[in-house]
Amino acid sequence: MSDQPLCEVRSSSIHQRGLFATCDIEEGTDIIQYIGEKISKEESNRRALEWEDKARTTGEGLVYIFELDDDWDLDGRLGDNPARYMNHSCDGNCEAVNSEGENGDGEIWVVARKDIKKDEELVYDYGYDMEHFLDHPCLCGADSCIGYIVREDQRKKVKKLLKGLKKKAKKLSEQGM
Repeated sequence: MSDQPLCEVRSSSIHQRGLFATCDIEEGTDIIQYIGEKISKEESNRRALEWEDKARTTGEGLVYIFELDDDWDLDGRLGDNPARYMNHSCDGNCEAVNSEGENGDGEIWVVARKDIKKDEELVYDYGYDMEHFLDHPCLCGADSCIGYIVREDQRKKVKKLLKGLKKKAKKLSEQGM
């Protein structure tokens, strides 16, 4: 295998920039390591809340933090971390895998979930909880997309909730409210 990177950052129709395959990639391939600063859960929560407030006004990406274990997270926002440009998709061709590193520390690797063609955008399910789903609109365009970034096992609940809200809004509209 050559030393050429398997992916590169390019313009994306999903969200400004994204990560794209530079060659065909086979299912199961470790594509790129998600790197960053190892931080405590307390610091992770502080940063996430700070960025969320800023992102609401600027439209910037929200959070680039991955959970390593019960005590530590990985902040990939700063430095040379092209993996941070991966966008969410409700039908991802990759997944982020937490694995044991060589020195016993956890590592996050982006792994191909299926065969990927050269120039295809590399995307994965961010796995967001539905608690604040209205804050996270989804622009992935996948057939399975419900319009919000919500992890797969909660999408049916959100669809049902949205349907109920739509019915309620229609009823209020008909009543002239």
